[in-house]
Amino acid sequence: MLAPNLTSADYLRAFQALMPRGRVWPRDPDAIQTQVFAGLTQVYGRQTARSNYLLVDAFPATTYELLPEWESTLGLPDPCAGESPTVQQRRAQVVARLANSGGQSAAYYIGFAAKLGYGITITNFAPFRCGQSTCGQQLGNSDWFFTWSVNAPLNTVVRFAAGQSAAGEPLGSWNNTVLQCELNAIAPAHTVLQFRYS
Repeated sequence: MLAPNLTSADYLRAFQALMPRGRVWPRDPDAIQTQVFAGLTQVYGRQTARSNYLLVDAFPATTYELLPEWESTLGLPDPCAGESPTVQQRRAQVVARLANSGGQSAAYYIGFAAKLGYGITITNFAPFRCGQSTCGQQLGNSDWFFTWSVNAPLNTVVRFAAGQSAAGEPLGSWNNTVLQCELNAIAPAHTVLQFRYS
């Protein structure tokens, strides 16, 4: 069911329908009483529109006015996003943190990066083992069991999008700072995380 989209004219008709009948209660458009009601009902029409927009703004993926509330709930903005992140980047960071259920698999980190707006792959490493490793694989110590790398494009471009970005924002920004900061924050402490850009 859609939210009622009542306008000032709808409220004016309702006001006039509630008034008693008679010559003292005119319903003509140019009557002073109608003009007073028209002034009052504009407030109700604006309030209804704002209330209906609250339904859209209540969800983190579409929020704009409540974005600071979502961010303060999640400890954002943080230094990850830089000095002046776009609304689109801020919204993506909120959604990624809210949808973050935890995990340590490659699929989990790839999904988390996708929620942030980055397409990545992950490479897991292991030291050379006789009978299990292939020719040409590098030798290494046991630290390679705990090393993994995130492979991403050199610059991930976030383009201005109508309906998702705000006026005054750049038409595009490209960097991977949010990706690095967020993945470093959720990476297991005993692992060595590398970032490889191509």
